Amino acid sequence: MSKALLLIDYTNDFVADDGKLTCGKAAQDIEDSIAEKVKQYYNANEYIIIANDLHYKDDLSHPESKLFPEHNILGTEGRNIYGRVGRIISDLFESKYKNIRCFDKTRYSAFAHTDLQAYLASEKIDTIELCGVCTDICILHTAVDAYNLGYFNTIIDSRCVASFNQTGHDWALNHFKSTLGFTVY
Repeated sequence: MSKALLLIDYTNDFVADDGKLTCGKAAQDIEDSIAEKVKQYYNANEYIIIANDLHYKDDLSHPESKLFPEHNILGTEGRNIYGRVGRIISDLFESKYKNIRCFDKTRYSAFAHTDLQAYLASEKIDTIELCGVCTDICILHTAVDAYNLGYFNTIIDSRCVASFNQTGHDWALNHFKSTLGFTVY
């Protein structure tokens, strides 16, 4: 069986100072840890999966439109992976690294309405490590779905997740460990 790093929503809109729905400094502070984690998975020839929010301009029918400002709009810089992590991911695509894959997601969970589960099964991936933002929103919903789909070997490195809500971040980390039984360090 194999292992995959699942990088969730580490985009300019969620991380950069001028992002449309930024976690700001908290997300920027995990950049080096995520960059090192990506390199670690690459050096081990393990899978790297990117799951990024995808929204459309002026889409008032999307449930998030009532909760958050527009973000990660198709064709904008906001959807690009942030900073050093973005440069590393871009280099991996340019090098034709075979174990990298992207999924667009339109809901909080990377599993909802995507082919992520089918891809994990086809590659015999039984262990996933979640990183990115927001710990208490998209990471949380992806983690719960992972649990419900039987991915009990899910890992969360607390140095590789962040949120704009510290209370929610702390609660989610505890939930991953205490309620889902995931490895959190």
